Amino acid sequence: MAVEPSFSAQVQPGLPEEPLTPRQLGNIKAQLDLVLLALESLTGIGSDAMLTAAKTLGIEDFLSDRVSLWRLRQASPLRKGQGRKKLDIEEARALVLVSCHLAQQHKAQIRQAVGLLEDALERQLPPHRVARLGDYLDTFSNTYEERMEGDTEATAEERSTLALKLLTDLLFYSTTGGERRLWLSLLDRAKGVQHGPDL
Repeated sequence: MAVEPSFSAQVQPGLPEEPLTPRQLGNIKAQLDLVLLALESLTGIGSDAMLTAAKTLGIEDFLSDRVSLWRLRQASPLRKGQGRKKLDIEEARALVLVSCHLAQQHKAQIRQAVGLLEDALERQLPPHRVARLGDYLDTFSNTYEERMEGDTEATAEERSTLALKLLTDLLFYSTTGGERRLWLSLLDRAKGVQHGPDL
């Protein structure tokens, strides 16, 4: 399958030297789905925005419709009723580009939310007490609980901590070079194998 030059150029430097194991790919699948979940929860975007981003980037062969997007996201080992357990490197890179493209589109919202978080922490105010952050945390937590089963023992506090970490990460992914930052972060996390069972 042909890949647009801009696609390869943006993430090729971060390719692993050795093939990833199924378990490492499982980790990457889980993290990519969580990044998209954080974007959805903060901005209210849905599958249409993701498919439009893929078309804009010239990678619609990987994300041609809602079903193909759903199948890729269902590849996460944390998801309920996993519809597909395989996600190859090219598909993972496509999701990286879409994630960062959307983060760049919503950079102002992300920056504002991170600013509110920093202010809340400085004032020692619980983030969920800040209206905008509280909405984000509630949406993330509720959607996580609805879609995921791979971490059934996660408490509300742990989900909030994850959501805030992802929010901060989104700020970095929304900047120039965000695609490479996300890809290298995924590879680092894959080595740690923090998500997903043996596949």
